[in-house]
Amino acid sequence: MDLTLLYRGPLASCDYDCPYCPFAKRRDSTAQLRSDRAALERFAHWAAAQADDRLSLLFTPWGEGLVRSWYRRTLAELSHLPHIRRVAIQTNLSCRTDWLAEADPDTLALWCTYHPGQTPYDRFLAKCRDLTDRGIRFSVGIVGLAEHLEAARRLRADLPAHVYLWINAAEGHTYTDAEADLWTALDPLFPYSRRPHTSAGLPCRTGESVISVDGEGTVRRCHFVRAELGNLYDGSYRAALRPRPCPLAVCDCHIGYVHLETLPLYDVFAGGVLERIPAPAHPQTGGPLPVILPG
Repeated sequence: MDLTLLYRGPLASCDYDCPYCPFAKRRDSTAQLRSDRAALERFAHWAAAQADDRLSLLFTPWGEGLVRSWYRRTLAELSHLPHIRRVAIQTNLSCRTDWLAEADPDTLALWCTYHPGQTPYDRFLAKCRDLTDRGIRFSVGIVGLAEHLEAARRLRADLPAHVYLWINAAEGHTYTDAEADLWTALDPLFPYSRRPHTSAGLPCRTGESVISVDGEGTVRRCHFVRAELGNLYDGSYRAALRPRPCPLAVCDCHIGYVHLETLPLYDVFAGGVLERIPAPAHPQTGGPLPVILPG
């Protein structure tokens, strides 16, 4: 079986204080951190044992995972397993980067977000350059707020040309065409993020080849549909895997709509769906502009 898993355990603490994030500066208790560590280790043990499958793993913690040693160790160890096609995590890149020397750069990848006002620009850029020097696959993004525009332009100018800079539409924000054009000039794929995608009744890979897993092992088709498909650890989820239409009216998050079969994003991000890295034909790497479909 070729299966993509989006894992989100109990961790909900973050070292940043972004005003647009409900988990900013949230602290987990010692007991909560122990619970998260145990849940992650259980998931990693399960993934390591699935040698007959081909797994792609994306860790999407509510908080910042890489400041915790168990996330760094887990990603590094999983990256060396032959049946793991990709292991990636969403991160603010506030952690040190020396642990990456223990990882396989052909398998591990990072989905990095720059948060202006939370870390000095030069410090973030230096870590990006370190990732490049280490041969780590990564993308960099920023939330598309007007006050972030100059920082985004600076990033695009300073990052290596092959590093994709993505722009996330700010939650609840409506963009005029003129505003959208400013962001699209930096990220030609911004039109996919600009508006929620109508998804009700449309075919989606989630629930068939893509699933969401929580710290208890509960399997759902994605993070945004609460209906349960079974449990990872007793194998009950497998009988529930099948093609199924989306039950929601709209999908407005990249980790959700990237799997819609009505969008061409599996072609756009071929080889880099989990880490949000477009295929080499992407315009930021000199190839043809992908077809932009209306949201």
